[in-house]
Amino acid sequence: MKDILAFITWNADPIAFSVGSLQVRWYGILLATGFFLAYLALQQIFKSEKISQTMLDKLSIWTIVWTVVGLRIGHFLFYEPEYFIKAPLLVFLPFDENWKFIGFQGLASHGGVIAIILFILYFSKKHKMNVLWLLDRLSIVVLIAAAFVRLGNLMNHEIVGSITNVSWAFDFTQGGPGVAGTYRHPSQLYESFVYFLTFLGLMFYYFKIAKGKVPPGRATGILLIVVFTARFIIEFFKEVQVDREYAMTLNIGQWLSIPFVLVGIALLVYSIIKKDKIPQYIEPPQPEKK
Repeated sequence: MKDILAFITWNADPIAFSVGSLQVRWYGILLATGFFLAYLALQQIFKSEKISQTMLDKLSIWTIVWTVVGLRIGHFLFYEPEYFIKAPLLVFLPFDENWKFIGFQGLASHGGVIAIILFILYFSKKHKMNVLWLLDRLSIVVLIAAAFVRLGNLMNHEIVGSITNVSWAFDFTQGGPGVAGTYRHPSQLYESFVYFLTFLGLMFYYFKIAKGKVPPGRATGILLIVVFTARFIIEFFKEVQVDREYAMTLNIGQWLSIPFVLVGIALLVYSIIKKDKIPQYIEPPQPEKK
């Protein structure tokens, strides 16, 4: 049996600081940090392709808005659909059933991906962009935000792993009944590590290998394959999210990951077939201000 002292007691306070009755959580800070770093990375990509700051800001703001909306709706749609009938306002507001401010607890990455894709379909059509050109560039940068989201989950003592005796197991002391006092896989760190490495790999690919000339769907295909294959595997080391998953051979996260992997494979094959047809976007000149 392993020495219990080898395990990690995780007692980080989810609340970074308070201002009166308002509590600022590490989750919110890390989420905002991830979005900011993704913005900076996309800024470098757009600069290299001579896309204006105005276009960058417009795209970034609305992508963030729709990502958060998708993350939130996705959680309730896939895991707790009864809330759409029982308490629909709580789906969209950062309060619990007693109207206590708790922030947005409950976000599903699959919902965020779907929301981003739907928004990009609209945005690319409105601005006459090749949709895969835009998706590929967002696919590179969105991963750094995803990595920080999982660090936020770690600070919140949520989305914990299954019970284990590996030497790096965490005791999530503020994880609530059934979690505190047990030693579990730090599944949040597993996912964050995969997302961060994939982000670095795609940035290296874009700037050093492809030099901005990305075959259509290449980066998006790689993201979907790597991230959702990793997500499928890591789910085996996670605690179930809702009770009905106990009776399932594969849990909800795994079933949702399968179609994303298949789409990723299709996009990767498409990018190989179309490797000589590199899409570009030339921004139309902005009208001069009078």
